[in-house]
Amino acid sequence: MIIKYGSQTISKKDGELTAKILNNSYLTQGPEVKKFEDNLKKKFAAKYCSVVSSGTAALHLAVMSLSLAKNSKIVTTPMTFVATSNSIIMNNLIPEFVDIETNSYTIDLNKLEQKLKKDKKIKAVIGVDYAGNICDWESLNFLSKKYNIKLINDNCHAIGTRYKGKIGYACKFADIVTQSYHPVKAITTAEGGSILTNNKKIYERVSKLRSHGINRSNELKKKHGPWYYSIEELGYNYRLTDIQSALGNSQLKRLNKFISGRRSLAKIYDSEFKNIKELTIPKSRENCYHSYHLYPLLINFKNLKINKKNFFLKMQKKGIYMQVHYLPIHYHQYYKKKFNFKKGDFPFSEDFYDKEVSLPIYPTLKKKQILYVIECIKKILSL
Repeated sequence: MIIKYGSQTISKKDGELTAKILNNSYLTQGPEVKKFEDNLKKKFAAKYCSVVSSGTAALHLAVMSLSLAKNSKIVTTPMTFVATSNSIIMNNLIPEFVDIETNSYTIDLNKLEQKLKKDKKIKAVIGVDYAGNICDWESLNFLSKKYNIKLINDNCHAIGTRYKGKIGYACKFADIVTQSYHPVKAITTAEGGSILTNNKKIYERVSKLRSHGINRSNELKKKHGPWYYSIEELGYNYRLTDIQSALGNSQLKRLNKFISGRRSLAKIYDSEFKNIKELTIPKSRENCYHSYHLYPLLINFKNLKINKKNFFLKMQKKGIYMQVHYLPIHYHQYYKKKFNFKKGDFPFSEDFYDKEVSLPIYPTLKKKQILYVIECIKKILSL
């Protein structure tokens, strides 16, 4: 038996609807793409949506659409995947980091405000909704107005999360919201992502940038001919196909079911681990309906007779393949060399990394499999 930390949930219906597109006139840039965008807008309460080829592409274009001056600074957390901070560098901007809170594992707003007071070059913040829990978006929104900065919600972990009962909370507080539909996310298009916003100018610019920067306006066609288009700035081929969009449309219909399944599995973990001294189960912000993209269990290895590496190896021998989310950004060689980061710069993120283990959690996992994972953890850790 092999149990992975995450996996896609594909149904027969998903396959049928996706295969059907192969017989249509459009394989890409067709009606299924617009249908997916419309469905995402409706689901997540956004005025505008552009689907793109990946969550990384979404972050890249989201930052680009802000049109910030070269060498402006954008703040995010070191406890995220490198795509979040890479998107800043890819736009010739400077990444800055603020450590995480110990309870939510999201950006510490007290430390953020201290940074905003001192550095006027900071023009935006990318808040990361970690594991399915959310940032304090109401307070982040307050800070954005107070210090005149832009907000991007890296929402890739929180697709299906609800705040105060609303699944469409994200665009209410942030200027731009990015999502990823990688196979381990709540829904999948194989690879894919989207940019959601209530700002028409951002939407129009992103829509051009995802397709080589091409402008195919009716005015240009009327003036020059029906074939005519203009490239007004350098863009990218970040388009999503109709095949992928068909899969996305099918998956989106079952999002609530997927999240319900994840939450049921999380409850089993919680009940088994909550009273064990050397373990810390994930916490959820008040009024947050946690979607459990991840189940980050914190293990105090220092007080146990096994280190993290050996724990992973022993679990793999049992057929259980976990993961760690994440190696802090400032630990990566590229960031250490380019920005002179060092160990000790962000102590809460570092301590979190030392302890964090992402346990298997996805809708098709069976209860007996979860109980097997729990049994192996307790046995290997001698709990």
